[in-house]
Amino acid sequence: MATPSMEDYLEQIWLKSAATGEARVSDIAEALEVLPSSVTKMARKLDREGYLVYERYKGLILTSKGEAFGRKLAGRHELLERFLRLIGVDETHVYNDVEGIEHHLSWDAIDRITELVHVLEDHPAMLDQLERYRAAGGADGERER
Repeated sequence: MATPSMEDYLEQIWLKSAATGEARVSDIAEALEVLPSSVTKMARKLDREGYLVYERYKGLILTSKGEAFGRKLAGRHELLERFLRLIGVDETHVYNDVEGIEHHLSWDAIDRITELVHVLEDHPAMLDQLERYRAAGGADGERER
């Protein structure tokens, strides 16, 4: 079972590999704002778990298991960003909010959010109703910020 930290690394490795065809330790270190030695340590762990093949100085190569899980993790992240934007979360909060919740949701919850996002995208009147509710004061009066 992947830890939240393993998931963060796998997601970034998959994103970099998908974008450029390769993922180097230095690229992942920069993306995650960690030291290259931390990436190397995690790469060895992910290698032992069967998510990637790590060979010093050759980059990080995802296995089919790592490729599939990395794609799933990136999809989860993108879905949660879409959801938060749809419901009107301020853009300056979206990324950090997703980072704060993505590892705490079950895959069942992700499936339900996927369904809700599709409903909201297919029925713009629901989003209009949400916007009217928000414009009228929404839940702001019910809680402290």
